[in-house]
Amino acid sequence: MNPRPHRGTIFLEDAEILSHEHFPGEQHVLRLKAPQCAAKALPGSFVHLSCDAALPMRRPMSLMRVSPTEGCVECLYKAVGEGSQLLSARRPGEKLSCLGPIGKPFVLHPEKPRPLLLGGGVGIPPMVFIADALRHDKRAAWKPLVLMGSEVPFPFKTRPSTILVPGMPEGVIGCMPLMEDWGFPSRLASKQGYAGCFDGYITDLARAWLKSLGKEALGEVEIFACGPTPMLKAAAALAQEFRIPSQVSLEEFMACAVGGCAGCTVEVKTPDGPAMKRVCVDGPVFDGAAVFPAA
Repeated sequence: MNPRPHRGTIFLEDAEILSHEHFPGEQHVLRLKAPQCAAKALPGSFVHLSCDAALPMRRPMSLMRVSPTEGCVECLYKAVGEGSQLLSARRPGEKLSCLGPIGKPFVLHPEKPRPLLLGGGVGIPPMVFIADALRHDKRAAWKPLVLMGSEVPFPFKTRPSTILVPGMPEGVIGCMPLMEDWGFPSRLASKQGYAGCFDGYITDLARAWLKSLGKEALGEVEIFACGPTPMLKAAAALAQEFRIPSQVSLEEFMACAVGGCAGCTVEVKTPDGPAMKRVCVDGPVFDGAAVFPAA
């Protein structure tokens, strides 16, 4: 067994910026020409980007969409600190040093054909990537539900859903049009009073849906989540409450992102006891109960 399975699977390439869209709330969608990364990326993978020549440290960015045939990858990010602010000023035609794809991905299980995808804020991209993968995965008759939460305007134009979702609270009809176009039901949550959105956290919305399921349907559910740590902790607790599995993608500050510096370690429960794992290459995806064990 290879003790370093990530060796030989991460590529360094000069990626051309094909487009750079800007949305309210300092949110940006960056599309890059990165053929080697696009050929190997899986849902949950991320890239480590050089944001500007004046800033030596790279920044990790989750992948939202990938096209191996076109050799392109797409990231949604929020400009918060110096690196992402500099990145937001980069223009089409310029090139960025791109290291990727990095990380242990989400794993879809055909015996759990009702994946519940929870994306909070900049945790939305991996859920879009999973949904895209489900469209092409013929191992099961997938019936996903995609729930997305944001406390700033969503980086897409919302619209009322035409797909009925039993168990949804009355009036919760806002959806992500892309999911609707793919035939997948989605619903939105926010505490900002946006029209058609659930007034609260997506984990509370998920609980309402899970409560509506019968025993057989509940046995087909697995939770996949990415977002702020409090949300991931709540998602893992929700999975344990309903006795269903969960996978969570963690977000941590990173220096090297390839497992060398061990600056992104988190404590994870293993059969042999607690262990420190690197989010970059041992993750970012972990079993929810291993990272957030029940109290």
